[in-house]
Amino acid sequence: MTDPYLTSIGTADATSISVLGHDLASELMGHVSFGELAFWLVALRRPSPGELRVFEAVLVALADHGFTPSAIAARLTLTGAPESVQGAMAAGLLGGGSRFLGVTQDCGRFLAESLAAHDGPLPAAADDEGWDVIAAAAVWTQRDAGLLVPGLGHPLHKTGDPRTPALLRIAAEAGTLGPHLLLFEAVGRVHPEILGRTLPLNGAGVCGAALADLGFEPDTLRGFALLARAAGLLGHLAEEMRRPAGPAIYQQADRAIRYLPPDVRYLPPDD
Repeated sequence: MTDPYLTSIGTADATSISVLGHDLASELMGHVSFGELAFWLVALRRPSPGELRVFEAVLVALADHGFTPSAIAARLTLTGAPESVQGAMAAGLLGGGSRFLGVTQDCGRFLAESLAAHDGPLPAAADDEGWDVIAAAAVWTQRDAGLLVPGLGHPLHKTGDPRTPALLRIAAEAGTLGPHLLLFEAVGRVHPEILGRTLPLNGAGVCGAALADLGFEPDTLRGFALLARAAGLLGHLAEEMRRPAGPAIYQQADRAIRYLPPDVRYLPPDD
């Protein structure tokens, strides 16, 4: 006899559907928001009102950022396969990595590992000096290893990502400003002296810190970024159906291409 496959997520029979031990039709639909259910599905516990406020703020922060590579990939895929919304959505989500979206997970893991490496009790929330010591050790570790510090820098928001102070404020108001966010703030204070330049604390990084303070494991954080971006991608695809941009993007790229023979290493620019 085959061993049973165990799940605590959901099940169904001929007359009912159960999710997380609750009847979907009578106990969840109309009673639980999508954000609350997403939190519950991963954490296997219902969020407090404050936790839910921060969690949904994270999803909103990561939903869209304009014509990013993920949005362009989704739109161009729809141009080539207009019958495949699922393919276009997947194309956009597959680009979530170390440069886009994936920073949420990378930063959460960096902060969690830095906290775990600290020997001794953590400073009080108001002890900026104590947090700065931990942050400096974390930034030096990254620098000595030749690695970037996740959550620092942004290609557009050079002087400050507007999402960062907003989410820090929301977390403070909601009572979820924990060690990951406090350490993230400290990284923002100490890194200029160590790295020799000042970089903004970006939105993807602060979202990773906020999610880690909500108790989520680092390995799950990229999934939340993709969950949020899925909403933005669907918006782009709906707009693409109404007002196509994909064909023009393709044509512009096609016109800009110059063929380089395999035996030629460099082709001078046009006069």
